[in-house]
Amino acid sequence: MRLLVTGGAGFIGSNFVRHWAREHPNDHVVVYDALTYAGNRASLAGFEGLDFVHADICDFETVDRTLREQRIDVVVHFAAESHNSRATLDPGLFFRTNVIGTQTLLEAARRNEVRRFHHISTCEVYGEMALDAPDPFKEDSPYRPRTPYSASKAGADHAVRAYAETFGLPVTITNCANNYGPYQFPEKLVALCATRALDDRPLPLYSSLGNKREWLHVSDHCKAIEAVLLKGRIGDTYLVGSGVEATIEEMADLVLDAAGKPATLKEIVKDRPGHDTRYLLDSAKLRTELGWAPEIPLRLGIAETVAWFGANRSWWEPLLEKASVDEHAWANGGTGPVVR
Repeated sequence: MRLLVTGGAGFIGSNFVRHWAREHPNDHVVVYDALTYAGNRASLAGFEGLDFVHADICDFETVDRTLREQRIDVVVHFAAESHNSRATLDPGLFFRTNVIGTQTLLEAARRNEVRRFHHISTCEVYGEMALDAPDPFKEDSPYRPRTPYSASKAGADHAVRAYAETFGLPVTITNCANNYGPYQFPEKLVALCATRALDDRPLPLYSSLGNKREWLHVSDHCKAIEAVLLKGRIGDTYLVGSGVEATIEEMADLVLDAAGKPATLKEIVKDRPGHDTRYLLDSAKLRTELGWAPEIPLRLGIAETVAWFGANRSWWEPLLEKASVDEHAWANGGTGPVVR
């Protein structure tokens, strides 16, 4: 099999590339990445033999040429702008990359008759649920995105399904819970808390400390995508979740405990606009039909993640200068994050 992995130098994409290269050594993987602030060639260290295309997914000519010349069978589409705080600053960038970029890839995939286009999406397209809501989101739950990020991902999902219905493009979609693990850019909650705790710096936590998320180790996510690629039904959507929820404060406490740091490092900052209360996915379809199940318990996964960041300062310390969103701005009376 010959795969094109978009966003393959990003967090989940690079973990997927590593997983696939280990488990399917006879397959050929091409990484396609624009290397924006969150893309890092160092995340693929040890796999330098992979073909790498440094380009924008909105560049149709390059996408089309790459699919044709590399004789790609399967596109695995991770590339996206994904940080909600940045989306508040520059929503246009998110719609350009996540919607127009996805449509560009779909059109090139259609013209080159790829055998599968797999799209990685998010739980956030379904909007928020109440903290006491009894039922999780299901594959057929209505879309109610509330932020520029989640709306742009919802638009991408609709484009994927439109290309399947209109042109017969063989697609699958996975919507995943919040991921954590190694190689995560230090702007998302776990990576941010881990890197700050290791340096004895304050952990900025939004004032809505009771907001919940479902947490999934990136390794389990990669195995879920593998299961869908190998056994999933064309045209179907699968929700990928652990079923394990924790509040923002509980996650910070787990990180501090793993790092051996005091709770006094927690610092409350003003909440951001459109901060969803809770997400929870029903992953029964994925588990029942494809035999997938998460393997890494949350406490163990957080401990291993913190240990990874502690052992890999050379990977994340240079990235701190690229962390362009100052989460403290919410606490300083501003209307949004400040670009450093």
